[in-house]
Amino acid sequence: MVRHTDPDAVPAPRDRGGSPRDRGGSPLNRAPRDRGGSPRDRGGTPRDRAPLARTPMTRAPLNRATVLQAALDLADLAGLPEVSMRSLARELGVVPMALYKHVANKDELLGGMVDAVIAQIPPAPTDTDWHTATRERILGARRVMLAHPWASQVLASRTQPSPAAFGYLDSVIATFTAGGFPAALTHQVMHTLGSRVWGFNLEVFPSPPAAPAPAPDEEPDPVTLAAQAEMFRQLATAYPHVAQIAMAARHDPSGIVGPGCDDQAEFEFGLDLLLDGFGRLLADAQPEVSRAHRPG
Repeated sequence: MVRHTDPDAVPAPRDRGGSPRDRGGSPLNRAPRDRGGSPRDRGGTPRDRAPLARTPMTRAPLNRATVLQAALDLADLAGLPEVSMRSLARELGVVPMALYKHVANKDELLGGMVDAVIAQIPPAPTDTDWHTATRERILGARRVMLAHPWASQVLASRTQPSPAAFGYLDSVIATFTAGGFPAALTHQVMHTLGSRVWGFNLEVFPSPPAAPAPAPDEEPDPVTLAAQAEMFRQLATAYPHVAQIAMAARHDPSGIVGPGCDDQAEFEFGLDLLLDGFGRLLADAQPEVSRAHRPG
């Protein structure tokens, strides 16, 4: 009796086979439509449809260089904590497993990122003396490290030098030896330079980042100013000599040493002090060679 006359007797088959405008019902009925794109997009074999879910074909070919460059860009933009195999894959528009063809794991990724940064350090000039060449080389390394603020942290965490790191250190040593430094003195020089040879200082107690500066038309918060003044008063009472030199420092809010220090000036001060001392040691060891190579 209801076999062909009652229109409400067979609603499910009619809804599933109707046009896209007619289909609806529970999410279970809608899910198959969503998986393959819109009805206009679907067609052909599964192999033909797969590229529809991928990024445009204009994407650069995936290789180790593109993976490392994308990781550098992500770290520069968002910070090192945001760099992971999953987030990097998302940036490149691939599945995370695709990255493992080019970097074995997160540690290898970080090592490759540091090597890519080291490769950006300009070579030492060859038409000058050892003092000037070394100073320019190290300050060049510093500019690169400041362009990638996360790199010093990763470099300091490596337990073994990579070939890229060895190559950089070897070239710095070559500048000293070409300037007449004996091997034993060069050994001491490199240890004394420490992390400075890479363009940064390792601070035992790094200062926290400076608070954002108020807008030009924004009035300072009197409560905050009063709290800061009280904190400094307590510091000066307990540690008067620390407070004295802190007040004497030039202020550079962007410095990595801290908001109360001129980071660049202090780095150059220490570097020049060391290089001048190295020159005096060389003069004591080889007076004639020293006179020929020290800056005029």
